[in-house]
Amino acid sequence: GDSWGIFAFLCAALCHLPAVPALNGTDELGAGQSIQKTYDLTRYLEHQLRTLAGTYLNYLGPPFNEPDFNPPRLARAERVPSATVDLELWRGLTDNARLAANYRAYSRLLCYLRGLDGQAGTAELRHSLGHFCSSLQGLVVSIAGVMSSLGYPLPAGTAAGPPAPAGTPATPNDFLKKMDDFWLLKELQTWLWRSAKDFNRLKKKVPPAVVTLRLEARGF
Repeated sequence: GDSWGIFAFLCAALCHLPAVPALNGTDELGAGQSIQKTYDLTRYLEHQLRTLAGTYLNYLGPPFNEPDFNPPRLARAERVPSATVDLELWRGLTDNARLAANYRAYSRLLCYLRGLDGQAGTAELRHSLGHFCSSLQGLVVSIAGVMSSLGYPLPAGTAAGPPAPAGTPATPNDFLKKMDDFWLLKELQTWLWRSAKDFNRLKKKVPPAVVTLRLEARGF
């Protein structure tokens, strides 16, 4: 009857409709998510270092564990990458240049920090240093991932050598060795503080995820 006629009419109409473009949604998880993860890891390392530094400075003993101890940086400490760069100059660098500087610095800092791990006098301290080194290695890998997702090449010559050449005494005396350790922790703390700000600014430039809608025209 009437119902069958209506059904047949609708089927015929549908068969003669032009093809409708298909909407395909693809989630591109690239740079934004990588930057967010790197920022989170940097903040975690900041928190982790506060505990580790306190424990290690107590291990070094006075005057290194005294709150107001602020010695001049010795020439031998220049081997450790310094974060003491003019803030306006640092902000004036390109994103690529800041990322490359972070990648190089943490690669070298990790090398020196592993040296501390082998010299720590207590099992608990060695465990804490080993855990921190693993986290810092993760940060180096994460920064490399951010650079790759943004299309930046990794800086050349970033493989860090040992703190001292083979056959050369690492430290002339125990006090200078402790000074080296003190400056390593101090510079690492400053690098992490500044890196957190870098990645916080960078993540505001790049959205965490981009949903791309592609139109595939069929029948047109």
